[in-house]
Amino acid sequence: MAETTSTNHPLLVAKDVRKVFGTRKRTTEVLKGLDLTVGAGEFVGIMGASGAGKTTFMNVLATIDRPTSGSIMIDGQDIITMKDKPLSAFRRESLGFIFQDYNLLDTLTAKENILLPLSLGNSPKKVIEQTYNQLVQTLDIQEMGDQYPHELSGGQKQRVSAARALIHQPKMLFADEPTGALDSKSAAMLLGKMEELNRTQGVTIMMVTHDPLASSYCNRVVFLKDGKLYTELYRGKRTRQEFFNDILNVQAVLGGEAYAAH
Repeated sequence: MAETTSTNHPLLVAKDVRKVFGTRKRTTEVLKGLDLTVGAGEFVGIMGASGAGKTTFMNVLATIDRPTSGSIMIDGQDIITMKDKPLSAFRRESLGFIFQDYNLLDTLTAKENILLPLSLGNSPKKVIEQTYNQLVQTLDIQEMGDQYPHELSGGQKQRVSAARALIHQPKMLFADEPTGALDSKSAAMLLGKMEELNRTQGVTIMMVTHDPLASSYCNRVVFLKDGKLYTELYRGKRTRQEFFNDILNVQAVLGGEAYAAH
């Protein structure tokens, strides 16, 4: 299909992205020439059946892994040709990550975990406190600062993880199955907060998920099939329930994993 586009200023532009695993005798091409453009301020979901290449695609876009070939530009920076040291600095300063397993440090309080990305920076203490207070209020975790991860529920941990990913005000937030380990109430709360951050603060988000309910919070959903872009849906002025139903319809056509209705 044609390259997916956005009417917003392009923040991420990926062209002909390919990823091959294995050796010369036995190789598997997981990504087969993907093109994707994400506009600043978009909330994009990446969906597809198991093995479609969702997480691999996000990993190469998020600089966690390198593609076999292709080009990826984020905020005008060519992340493919960057050397390891400047790439690490770019990742630390410009990107945020939310993972399914939270990745919080057990020996640090929630506040210390959140502030960790700023530990290498030179931001004034007053600015750090102001950013922290605004963020924890938005995510409704202001009472948890002195608590340790083992004292928090799954939903609370994931919101702390989201705050840590956003504390340095990244250009783009990547979320890999962020609701995968959460109950439905906690998942809805996290997704609602992510949608609010996207809408009110213009945070650009890319989220990989298998869950059509999670995807219904996005502005746009891109579907992968066998390592290629299959189709995409824009929410437009549809309600979240209408968008959810449309996502289910595409999944039915794709013949992917079976999902229970919510």
